[in-house]
Amino acid sequence: MRKTAALAVAFLGLVAPALAQDDTENTALIGELMAFHGSQAIVNVMTTHCYETTGLDGSYKLAAENWYLRNIGFLDLADRVITRLGGGAEGQQKAAETYGGTQIMTAYNQAGDKGSFCRAFLEQVETGALDIDRQLPAALKRAQEISAS
Repeated sequence: MRKTAALAVAFLGLVAPALAQDDTENTALIGELMAFHGSQAIVNVMTTHCYETTGLDGSYKLAAENWYLRNIGFLDLADRVITRLGGGAEGQQKAAETYGGTQIMTAYNQAGDKGSFCRAFLEQVETGALDIDRQLPAALKRAQEISAS
């Protein structure tokens, strides 16, 4: 189920250009930082869906909570830097979240074995493979540099 990680990476790599409004560096970075929220949506949507379809297996809820605790600082940093850079376009964050949720549900719906898909996704969340610092390290580094300046 490495396909799930590939999907997440592909999403995170595509959402920034798709959301960017022009060619300026700040606008591109804002788009990349919005992808942080798309990553959160991927984790929330799939862990919730798998939790519900596996008979309320609490490991999915726990994995989502732990992901959030590991990534809340990155999400907060993204929001602060987006504001500092002039803010995103209206609806941009919602678009990133919707796109992330839609893409992961599409991958789930195409999976032949839904149970295996959920277990593989859970493993990726638990191991940190879907954490923002591992998915978008360049954007995170730029956000940290801007925040520190």
